[in-house]
Amino acid sequence: MPARLFASLLAGTGLAASSWAAETKNAPPSPACHLEPFASGTVEAVVDGRTFVLADGREVRLDGIEIPPGPAASPAEGESPKPDAAAAALAALVVGNEVVLTHAKAATDRYGRMLADALLAHRNDPSSVTKTLVAQGVVRVAGRSGGAGACLPALRSAERTARSARLGLWDDPRYFPRTAEDVGRLSAEHGRFTLVEGTVVSVRESGGTIYVNFGRRWSEDFTVTILKRNERLFTAAGLEPRKLAGRRVMVRGWMEERGGPWIEAAGPDQIEIVAEK
Repeated sequence: MPARLFASLLAGTGLAASSWAAETKNAPPSPACHLEPFASGTVEAVVDGRTFVLADGREVRLDGIEIPPGPAASPAEGESPKPDAAAAALAALVVGNEVVLTHAKAATDRYGRMLADALLAHRNDPSSVTKTLVAQGVVRVAGRSGGAGACLPALRSAERTARSARLGLWDDPRYFPRTAEDVGRLSAEHGRFTLVEGTVVSVRESGGTIYVNFGRRWSEDFTVTILKRNERLFTAAGLEPRKLAGRRVMVRGWMEERGGPWIEAAGPDQIEIVAEK
């Protein structure tokens, strides 16, 4: 990529970050909003709805999003295989195009893939590929971004807009946020990435674990657990666990079963305040 074009994209990245900060000025400050360009390249192929390969062989994983399970390998008799909407949307955006990779801090996953966001170099006003996919409703905002990807408040805002418009996944009841009170339906989500909305009834601590309870039957109702050693992360983000009681929140994460349905919140990215007391 010519140095002049890369320099202009650097400036564009700063503008994008500033606009994201402006549209989320009431949200707690997030270091992931300050993204820095660190590499560029031409996209050769898409692996799935959040992963692509550059022409030089480097593999990039878009950070901060979750993709739905891929289409069934063996569709029911008489049915055609359903296309992977996320992969198709990503391919339409990036394949054959130059991208500038951005992150808040250098990070790779256990497979050596770079965790980043991407800006489209061929556009006069470079935009976040991650945010575009969220806005199209083909992916969901993940529970953890690791600080390497796009601005979390901006992603949540784009997701809310897509959900209200019932775009993409949000037109399918399987992906609707579940209510914390519907324990039976939550139990059916075991092993899946799930969004749960509800009012926190109480917060208790036992041993090295903080229990955020959404019902009074602690062994049966929906619960979010926070390891005591991670409490400072939540407090620093303005989500002191003990002050969550009475608040309505959205929780996102992988559903487990421990007596009742349960999600472990490893970091504050997984909890969003929907309504105050």
